[in-house]
Amino acid sequence: MSYRDTHPTLYPRSHSYCAANEQRVGSYLRTLMSFGSSPSSVLSSLSSYRSRPFADISYNPTPDVNEVYPGLYVGDAIAAKDKAFLRRMGINYVLNTAEGKRYTQVDTDHLYYRDCPSIHYKGFQMMDLPSTDISRYFHIAANFIDEGLSRGGRVLVHCFMGVSRSATCALAFLMIKRGMSLAEAMATVRSRRDIHPNEGFVRQLQQLDRELREFRVSRIR
Repeated sequence: MSYRDTHPTLYPRSHSYCAANEQRVGSYLRTLMSFGSSPSSVLSSLSSYRSRPFADISYNPTPDVNEVYPGLYVGDAIAAKDKAFLRRMGINYVLNTAEGKRYTQVDTDHLYYRDCPSIHYKGFQMMDLPSTDISRYFHIAANFIDEGLSRGGRVLVHCFMGVSRSATCALAFLMIKRGMSLAEAMATVRSRRDIHPNEGFVRQLQQLDRELREFRVSRIR
């Protein structure tokens, strides 16, 4: 369930994470800067956001999080940087799939959560580009998420807007640890959140799907 679902008047339901133009992304960036972020440049990954479909709505700078599987939340940088929000939500595992200080990255780390002793943190330094090798993090992410859930925790997987890097890692977890096919994992997450992994990430998930299917077949023989 989305945080906005429980606060319908304060947080009208909208797909604020689907950026479509520089003005909207700029607004998002200014909000992040209010939390202490200082991106140094506009990188080519911005083009992937411009091409995504979006609703003609105003940007609402509130935490954008959805529970895509019991105990597993996918969200944006605003949610990850709002420690009071994380406490209210009971989040105690945070996976930042966009760690870093460049544009479209989120500059949190272990030190950022040093005043939140209940939070277990892990970060991957990735850009949302088709050429990024996200597959090398699939099993690391799956293990981290599985550890949090197996301990009865709540896990937030986030990136900048919560649609590509974080979504891809959440999908990998469902495939590796919950035995879902890519199609099943995609349907599960998309029934709860609008996600758009870039084409390079989709290809790597397809390869993971093939490898897992072959592995499971080999165990039956």
